[in-house]
Amino acid sequence: MTPPESFVIRAALPGDAEPLGLLDRATWSPLHAVTPAPSEPYPPFFDERHPPEDYLVAELDGALLGYVRVGRPTPFPSNAHVRQVQGLAVADAARGRGVGRALLRAALAKAAADGATRITLRVLGHNGPARALYEAEGFTVEGVLPGEFVFDGVPTDDVHMGRSLF
Repeated sequence: MTPPESFVIRAALPGDAEPLGLLDRATWSPLHAVTPAPSEPYPPFFDERHPPEDYLVAELDGALLGYVRVGRPTPFPSNAHVRQVQGLAVADAARGRGVGRALLRAALAKAAADGATRITLRVLGHNGPARALYEAEGFTVEGVLPGEFVFDGVPTDDVHMGRSLF
């Protein structure tokens, strides 16, 4: 098991687009995705709504191990103090090494440094590993939309979680 300090968390760069796209497709799973499995032609990883500055990446020896995307949940000034985790992915080979936890903690620190006082996220009800991580990092369930998504005929809850950054 590699200790968390052996990898680096850094801001994403435009040149990370291709490896992040590969990572994103490799980690797609019905455990956390509400969209169909990716298929060609693949859209660009970064776009107008998802610029590099919204991402932090975990890197070890030039290889990207994972990413977290944090953005504003709305464009409204009354909501400017809130950030939202809008994606978190860790390569299968890097799981269990503290990468997801390190990315989440870095996202919390970045959100606070950017002036946010609160952070939220959404997670599928059946995603026990992600929910356990978020709860261990201080997130609490703030709402549940029962059966918000249906996968292969099975209703799945959309769980809203949040926490203060102070």
